[in-house]
Amino acid sequence: MRYFSILLRTIFAGLIALGILSGAAQAGEKQGLVLQVSDDSPAVWNQALNNAMNVVQELGEDKVQVEIVAYGPGLKMLKFDSEVNNRLTDASKKGITLAACGNTMKKTKVTAKDLHANAKVVPAGVVEIMNKQKEGWAYVKP
Repeated sequence: MRYFSILLRTIFAGLIALGILSGAAQAGEKQGLVLQVSDDSPAVWNQALNNAMNVVQELGEDKVQVEIVAYGPGLKMLKFDSEVNNRLTDASKKGITLAACGNTMKKTKVTAKDLHANAKVVPAGVVEIMNKQKEGWAYVKP
């Protein structure tokens, strides 16, 4: 039942984001989408990656910037040995930015060497999301 609830919320959030982004993309502006992942569930990560890839496919790599920000327990799935590692590589190839929370890394003693090769470290995941929203990026939490 929990998976079904997560799936429905993700689909709803993705549809909202696509609607917001599609309208702006038609106006000729390059748009931004920031996705928050603070859960170490492979199902949640796969939904976030699906949302990110679908947005890039729908709007085009040259019309949208997508960043997935991982913090708290979500950082675990951004590690090089995570269950979604191959999907992270595919997302990076499509221009999707993978951002790791520096605060979480310090608290959990995770280093940049522990992360997926294409992950970037930001000082604070929540602040990264706030800054993106301030810049006009759409926000989705799968």
